[in-house]
Amino acid sequence: MSDEAARQPEADPREERFVVDAELLTEDQLQGLAEEYCTRYHGLNDTESPLAERERVLSAVRRGDLVVWFDPVENTAGLGSPSAEV
Repeated sequence: MSDEAARQPEADPREERFVVDAELLTEDQLQGLAEEYCTRYHGLNDTESPLAERERVLSAVRRGDLVVWFDPVENTAGLGSPSAEV
């Protein structure tokens, strides 16, 4: 291993995305995340009503099939797969 490779800075753990327990969020916050998720994944497709999926998305959050990811660098949250990596 070269000296240059050994000097690579490690990632700051304070800048890594993490999962937020959905129970800590208000219903309005969860609704907003679900709406954003629906419009992001269905809004540009030929789906007539992308928000019709909102209840299914919220059910997936409650089951743990979707989780809330928070990005401290961007100061944003969004829904995604529990196994999603940065």
